[in-house]
Amino acid sequence: MLASARTTGRLVAAATAALLSLPTLAACSGDDATEAAEGKSPEEVLADASAKLTETTGVDLTLSTGALPEGVSGIAKAAGTITQAPAFDGSITVVFAGQTAEVPVIAVDGDVFAQLPFAEGWQKVNPKEYGAPDPAALIGEDGFPGLLGLTESPEAGESVRGGSDNTEILTTYSGTVPGDAMDAVIPSSAGDSFDVEWQIADDGELRKATMTGVFYPHTDAITYTVEFADYGTEKDITAP
Repeated sequence: MLASARTTGRLVAAATAALLSLPTLAACSGDDATEAAEGKSPEEVLADASAKLTETTGVDLTLSTGALPEGVSGIAKAAGTITQAPAFDGSITVVFAGQTAEVPVIAVDGDVFAQLPFAEGWQKVNPKEYGAPDPAALIGEDGFPGLLGLTESPEAGESVRGGSDNTEILTTYSGTVPGDAMDAVIPSSAGDSFDVEWQIADDGELRKATMTGVFYPHTDAITYTVEFADYGTEKDITAP
């Protein structure tokens, strides 16, 4: 009996050690979220994320929304590479006059060029006429880095494992941003304030932004989701 008890004890100890060695996949919050940010306040974490976004040589960005309010013209999707130049090479999907079109776009140093439907070659355009921003400016001070810094009453929330092979800790920080700052991202923004959630990796990089509010006048609130990947990307983007 004594030998059996000792064997059982060893098995329990071994099983416990094995379980403790497994990577944590479940969500955590509170103290765990604070530890993921190395004891920094939410404001400090957002400031660091803002700096990393403005300092990177380039990043891949994907913006999307489920559906635009009926009858409005605006941006439905955007995807491409943004560099520090500032420059952008990718595409923007716009809804305009009831029609949806995916438009190749290149933006360089304040000028935006698009291959518009039913037009030959590249045309210089004013993206605000289509409800879209200058995409090259989205990682500049007036873009997402600015919104990170203007987030009011940020709070650390859920932390999860993610990224490549679940090697990162991703923590969500929620708050609000003033309506007059959001028009740098969505020019038609009409709300007085917007609810935001920033998902930030343990290396300080912004991975995902979720923004909810009235983006178009006289409509209900909708949500835009923006994902950021491949920090440090280098790409030579020139005007067409």
